[in-house]
Amino acid sequence: MARRETSRRTPRAARTGPAPLWADPNYRLFLALQCLSALGDSFSHVAIPLLVLHQTGSVAQMGLVTGLTGLASIVTGLFAGVVADRVDRRRLLALTDVARCALIGVVPLVWLFATPLWLLYTVVPVAAVFSMLFQVAYVTVVPAIVEPGQILKANSHLFGAYAVASAGGPMLAGFVAAASGPAAALAIDAATFAVSAVGILFVRMRPTGAAPGPDRGSGRDGERDGQPDSERDGEPDGERYGERGGVRAEFLAGARFLWRHPVLRPLTVLLALVTFLTYGLTDVVVYHVKQGLGHGDSTVGYVLTAGTLGTLGASFAVDRMRRRLGFGPSWVAVHVAAGLAVAALGLTGNVPAVAVLVAVVLFCTGVAGICSMSLRQEVTPGHLLGRVTSVFWTTHNALGPLGAAAVTAAAGTWGVGPVCLGVGGSVVVVALTATTTGLGRSRAGRRA
Repeated sequence: MARRETSRRTPRAARTGPAPLWADPNYRLFLALQCLSALGDSFSHVAIPLLVLHQTGSVAQMGLVTGLTGLASIVTGLFAGVVADRVDRRRLLALTDVARCALIGVVPLVWLFATPLWLLYTVVPVAAVFSMLFQVAYVTVVPAIVEPGQILKANSHLFGAYAVASAGGPMLAGFVAAASGPAAALAIDAATFAVSAVGILFVRMRPTGAAPGPDRGSGRDGERDGQPDSERDGEPDGERYGERGGVRAEFLAGARFLWRHPVLRPLTVLLALVTFLTYGLTDVVVYHVKQGLGHGDSTVGYVLTAGTLGTLGASFAVDRMRRRLGFGPSWVAVHVAAGLAVAALGLTGNVPAVAVLVAVVLFCTGVAGICSMSLRQEVTPGHLLGRVTSVFWTTHNALGPLGAAAVTAAAGTWGVGPVCLGVGGSVVVVALTATTTGLGRSRAGRRA
């Protein structure tokens, strides 16, 4: 007689794949530190213009500080990736936090005794240098903290945290500035950098991977994930990038990888065009609400705050969207929707409708941004990720200031309606153009 089983319960299948992100205390610590850092940044974004305005009463002086900060960021972007790929990235994050703590913290200390405006013109651009170094290094460490299949979800969490900080931070900074002055708000920002610098030392990171070989990631000869090598979303075969040869050679190594990649190349070019068209959109919305619709500063604040809800929504929707559609169709779809929303802005004379459309635009750009960052992190070799990120940001942001000047000047000359129709229609054309490139054909991240 066969032996009877003592239990009819079927053994539970062992869990496969990485543990959920929220179950990882290392990831939770990193996410909390980034949320704290974003909250501190929002304090500076409010406090620095207020300090300049209190001292000078001049909008032009405020713009000068902003311009110097932007210039410092662009110049730093040329070498930030090289630095991030050469040094220990965790130490780089801690060092940039310490430097920003010292630079921002000196302003409220000096403001206790005097109010030298030159200090802001000096400190703020230098702090922007360290801020750009931090941002590039931060992108490179995400794949070293989470598993490859969790990169998209981690980025969605981080974007969501930034959205919450962007919505609540300025309001809190305004309360602090009203109660104790803008310098006190900067002191809080400096304190967040100090906490972040200490906390990042306790975040565990895997070492950077080596350069890829010809067969990296291939399941069968000539094919990976069902795609031929000529069309896959990985690196070109047989290439080794990032050989040491000076800053210029290392920067060009990142540029070569970006240019030879069948998806990242069209993504960079098309995103540069989208950035040119939309970089000045916030200014157009502010102008439309104040001049076109006749509302005050508080209404502008409500509209922009409502827009951050779109970014928060993107952090919840992007994972499901990319799993169903894949990277290319998701990117194209959200940019078509964003273009239509921008076009509708010019036809809208109702403030609540403007707020909804702004939220739609930020939802779409949030989904696209999370997808593109995740794709770069997934397909770029770890030792090149800093340089590829630096080249990518520098390239697609280079036309932004010129586009902002052109779009805002056009809005002042011809009105918001025609400009929004033109910008929105152009964004739709750019998005549809992507369908003819490797970007539109990419199905990276799609799940059956």
